[in-house]
Amino acid sequence: MAVATMPHLQEQIAAREIDTIARRFIAHAHFARNQALQLGESVLIAPRADNAWETGWLVKSGCIGKGIKAGCVSKSWFSQEKIYPIYFKGGGKGFTDPHSNQKGILFNPAGAAKTGQGGFVANRLILGHLRAPHLERQLVLGSGGRWRICDPSKDSKRCK
Repeated sequence: MAVATMPHLQEQIAAREIDTIARRFIAHAHFARNQALQLGESVLIAPRADNAWETGWLVKSGCIGKGIKAGCVSKSWFSQEKIYPIYFKGGGKGFTDPHSNQKGILFNPAGAAKTGQGGFVANRLILGHLRAPHLERQLVLGSGGRWRICDPSKDSKRCK
């Protein structure tokens, strides 16, 4: 009986791992947005290294686009380390600034997600799992700044 249920159990564990990372990412993005609103300055959530979300992400503030000459001191609140065996499908290209080719979500002082050139960002990141490639969760940022997690296998209408 244990042999028969093992694949199903492993799939449930993988789904829970994806859901945990999805919720953590959204919690960090909400924190970044709230900090931007509270501080009245831009706050960024971006990949930690190599412009790849799989390396984890960092929430940071200050000096974004201002440089050292403005006397800014950049502040980092926290970061997420590597998320293996979870990965972002397509490399997480959904939140790439078309002008700078840098990945990340910049929340302006009004709490809106903007590109470096001021355009609105409404997009999605898609999470996958190495041990269960058919599993997927989509993290969708709407125009009002609201996030949702979609499971395409259950709510395909909401994920579009």
